[in-house]
Amino acid sequence: MAKECTIKAQNKGGECGELDSHKHTHESQQSGCGCSCSSSHGHDHGALSIKSLVISCLFLAIGLILQNTNLGEQLPSSIIVLIYLVAYIPVGYPVIREAVEAMIREKDFFNEFSLMSLATIGAFALGEFPEAVAVMLFYSIGEYFQAKAVGKATKNIQSLLDVRVDEAQVITSNGVETVASEEVEIGSLIRVRVGDKIPLDGVLKSEKASFNTVALTGESVPQTKNKGEVVLAGMINLDGVVEIETTKDYSDTALSKILTMVQDATDRKSKTELLIRRIARIYTPLVFGFAVLLTILPALFVSDYVFTDWLYRALVFLVISCPCALVISIPLGYFGGIGAASKSGILFKGANYLDIMTRMNTIVMDKTGTMTEGVFDVQELRIIEGVDQDKLLNILSAVESHSTHPIAKAIMTYHAPQQSFIANISDIKELAGYGLQCQYSGQEVLVGNYKLLDKFNIPFDQSVKDIIGTTIVIAIGGKYCGAIVIADKLKADAISAVEGFHKNGVKNVIMLSGDNPAITEKVGDIIGVDKAVGGLLPDGKVAYIEKLKEDKDNVICFVGDGINDAPSLALSDVGVAMGAMGADAAIEVADVVIQTDQPSKLNRAIHIAKKTKSIVTQNIILAFGVKLLVLLLGAFGVATMWEAVISDVGVTFLAVLNSIRILSDKE
Repeated sequence: MAKECTIKAQNKGGECGELDSHKHTHESQQSGCGCSCSSSHGHDHGALSIKSLVISCLFLAIGLILQNTNLGEQLPSSIIVLIYLVAYIPVGYPVIREAVEAMIREKDFFNEFSLMSLATIGAFALGEFPEAVAVMLFYSIGEYFQAKAVGKATKNIQSLLDVRVDEAQVITSNGVETVASEEVEIGSLIRVRVGDKIPLDGVLKSEKASFNTVALTGESVPQTKNKGEVVLAGMINLDGVVEIETTKDYSDTALSKILTMVQDATDRKSKTELLIRRIARIYTPLVFGFAVLLTILPALFVSDYVFTDWLYRALVFLVISCPCALVISIPLGYFGGIGAASKSGILFKGANYLDIMTRMNTIVMDKTGTMTEGVFDVQELRIIEGVDQDKLLNILSAVESHSTHPIAKAIMTYHAPQQSFIANISDIKELAGYGLQCQYSGQEVLVGNYKLLDKFNIPFDQSVKDIIGTTIVIAIGGKYCGAIVIADKLKADAISAVEGFHKNGVKNVIMLSGDNPAITEKVGDIIGVDKAVGGLLPDGKVAYIEKLKEDKDNVICFVGDGINDAPSLALSDVGVAMGAMGADAAIEVADVVIQTDQPSKLNRAIHIAKKTKSIVTQNIILAFGVKLLVLLLGAFGVATMWEAVISDVGVTFLAVLNSIRILSDKE
């Protein structure tokens, strides 16, 4: 049952197709290109069985033996022809049928199938039976291995479909009912057993559970979730039976969006692919024209002209000129790059973004949620000498236990208060803009910013005012006891990520933030960016990127996670969103999504993009170089049909093998 695609590439004009709930069909990437080398994308000849190839090989071998040894001397020549015909039909019929269908259905008379059909039928007419069979046989073998290569390339993407769950166990007043996932309403309570996959996004209602998230993030390390935390469709429950309250419809789950992104990616061509398609529309008719001229024109200039000799040369020309190696290996190379990236938890929404990633020289990133965790964390303690640190932390955290502020949660995470201290806290008052005032065992306790101490005329260490970050001071009984510095926690790989950007040739690494400029600059210094600018609203970030775009040499990548980053993601040459915890708006408008929320994964994306581009370039040089050489040899009568077959199929086979190298690339 097809689900309508919900992800639109709003900034790049991409169109979305439909996502079938039960299968994923990779459509022909060459449709309408003039050379339909797309056997593995739905054509019967691409699905040629090993049995057909074996039959063809066997009868070709029998024919060659009978024709070139004493065994066939007593046989009528018609028997030899019949044997070659039996060898030809299993591999030739699917191609000839494809050529005829293309002519009837699409009025396409100049394509790979008609080229191969004409060349082999002509070879049969000239009595070159082994060559005719060999052309189709080796071509079909190449197509068979291409189909296998595409299958390997799609394996990482196809495996995502296996993690979708069609049914959910919904807890109702009548017990547990099995309901189709698409029919589960938001706010429903569902049950997930050990080893089962979560069918819908939601929040965990059980106290604690561990989940395998490899399908979503590419990371095999289990994640532990506590009550109230978000869990996503596709995660596998590793603990006991858990209960989850759904927060999204089936079609809006993170997993459904991932699948849609990946499916759409295969339909968005790189500039190299589009160029090859344009060339193929002109190239194939020209090849036919040159073949005709090569057959007829020599009659005007060659004194000993023999029609059959020059026709044979033209047929050789047709076989070697087939652009199959290019039209197969280039899309396969990009498709392999998308597959390798998805295996690493990186989702490219199109092959064109792989190309842009190789040219990117400026990275602009958000701070909070992108390079930092987006949560407060205790960074430093400044306790006055002689004060009992453990007692002070207990009092401080006991006071903060009465607050729901993120800073309070950070302090309590750092030091959980003992129950006896909490019990002794009384008369709590919140002083807006300053902090908290309360009583602890008859003593006044003040917890807040340094302005709170100024308000109560309590002397304190003035250097606290110069601390970059959020500083919480505490005074007990009218005496300043110390301060605790809290800041947004850096992501574990933030520093290594920036180091990697520079090693990958990125000349400008810039961090933008709406946070305090001093804090932004400090974080920028720690992680090693070239420039850090704080105090920016969303329109300020957009203005900054527009200024960078005035320099036409800048190819800009913006990395962000929040809804306020969506305009910047849309404006940049390539937008990268942190997908695990990022806002839906940011994920939808981005061109690349990093499912693990690790900024260092961007370096992996750059590596895959560069390797993909390198492989595609190698294939182009290989194909054009070999084909040009053999075309010239064929035109002068040096190369025979055998050289044409071996060079064409050999180049195709090498190009396909080269293309799938990206799939075995390690992180």
